[in-house]
Amino acid sequence: MAEAAVDGGTRRVLVAADKFKGSLTAVEVAERVAAGLRRVVPDVRVEALPVADGGDGTVAAAVAAGFERREIRVAGPLGAEVPAAFALRDGTAIVEMAEASGLQRLPAGVFAPLTASTYGSGELLRAALDAGARTIVFGVGGSATTDGGAGMLSALGARFLDGEGEPVPPGGGGLAEVASADLSGLDPRLSAVDLVLASDVDNPLTGPKGAAAVYGPQKGASPDDVETLDAALAHFAQVLEEAVGPRAAECAGAPGAGAAGGIGYGALLLGARFRPGIEVMLDVLGFAPALERAELVITGEGSLDAQTPHGKAPAGVAAAARAAGKEVVAVCGRLALAPQTLGRVGIRRAYPLTEEEPDVATCIAEAGPILERVAERIARDFLV
Repeated sequence: MAEAAVDGGTRRVLVAADKFKGSLTAVEVAERVAAGLRRVVPDVRVEALPVADGGDGTVAAAVAAGFERREIRVAGPLGAEVPAAFALRDGTAIVEMAEASGLQRLPAGVFAPLTASTYGSGELLRAALDAGARTIVFGVGGSATTDGGAGMLSALGARFLDGEGEPVPPGGGGLAEVASADLSGLDPRLSAVDLVLASDVDNPLTGPKGAAAVYGPQKGASPDDVETLDAALAHFAQVLEEAVGPRAAECAGAPGAGAAGGIGYGALLLGARFRPGIEVMLDVLGFAPALERAELVITGEGSLDAQTPHGKAPAGVAAAARAAGKEVVAVCGRLALAPQTLGRVGIRRAYPLTEEEPDVATCIAEAGPILERVAERIARDFLV
């Protein structure tokens, strides 16, 4: 996908953008931007490095960067088998929990805030271990679940039993019934692997900023469901503290514990170290050498909004590019940030599709051709 830099007057551009959710994958964004740039500057050298922040699209970004795609069948959030993939290269696996336990794995219009399980995410981690991974980047986000990672831990050998010694039901609602926890059966290979929890959120497990309160409503949780889930997660953490000691309480309050319905908590219990997802992915994808070859960096995502400065992919790309003294512009479907906020992030200018086509529905349906026209404007503004 990448083209080598050349000497002389040829301009060199790095396209490091995330997906436009619901319209274009990160790979398609790069392809459309490159096509638009070349219409104005035919000899421009474009290097494409699709990026992701750990959420859905992370495996696709890794595969685009040269990782091998491995597909298996795992339990989806409701228990039925679904196809799910991880990426592997040189002993490093990229595992995306949304592949197994994401909202996209639910039937259209169906939510299961109390019963959706992360069991399939644990199966993906186990498959990465089976494949010989020594480092596992565990990207979390876009989940359908709020089970504190209990399903994932169960798939890896943990046992959570009710007062009668029976396994508790799947999902966050079932955590209220946990009477005992036994982690002694966890896959021993986990102790020898470098597990990295990659997330763009740093919420704790419970409380007003916890997994249920902040993200439960996005997964169909009613106010009563949120209360039920938060109490169940707190109970789960208390039982785990009795089982494994004060480390369980420390993990519950740690940054990232509340990520993806609390699967971050489960990962931290496994010894994962938390890092902002985009930072991890830029390292893994080889962003630094690609950045060195570029004069202009084009980043972006579907919506540049209040969440963008807080760990989203464009902010991570812009921060790294600014540190290297490179100019950054962004493409997006929708722009909801003031110019001064963009400047603080490190983005000189943003180009929303809505400037080309004010109708949002048309922007979504025809994002590719509109993005090419936006890229032509960038070429005229920065490359000519």
